[in-house]
Amino acid sequence: MTLIERFCSIYRDLTKISSNDLRTIYTDDVEFIDPIQRHKGRDNVEAYFSKLNDSARSCKFDITNIIPCNNNKDDVTRVLTWHMTLQLKKPDKTIHLDGTTLLKENASGFYYHRDYYDLGEMVYEHVPLVGWIVKKIKRKLAQ
Repeated sequence: MTLIERFCSIYRDLTKISSNDLRTIYTDDVEFIDPIQRHKGRDNVEAYFSKLNDSARSCKFDITNIIPCNNNKDDVTRVLTWHMTLQLKKPDKTIHLDGTTLLKENASGFYYHRDYYDLGEMVYEHVPLVGWIVKKIKRKLAQ
């Protein structure tokens, strides 16, 4: 199985992965960035996923596109687009979210992982009063 195939397999449901799974795709010094936090090192990424497992019933990714990249100034090797379905334990809620991931790899695995998604859609829209305000602002901007 190739590195990207292992990655896609592992990301089918993040709540079912182990530390050993992460070791098969990420380097020891991986830099993992999303709109909320930045994690440096595989141990910190493992801790991040462990916290996710505490609060989620499931976190499934449907990776819709895998775009190989060659010879670019940022050394990005793959761009992925995906749809995430996150089922939270408390509150009992399901969140759907589309996003994009940039990956950089070397012979040891992925050493850079950066997720891009709408933080408002992920977090703010699900906070009672703040969600109402964010949705109202989005509707107003769409006019």
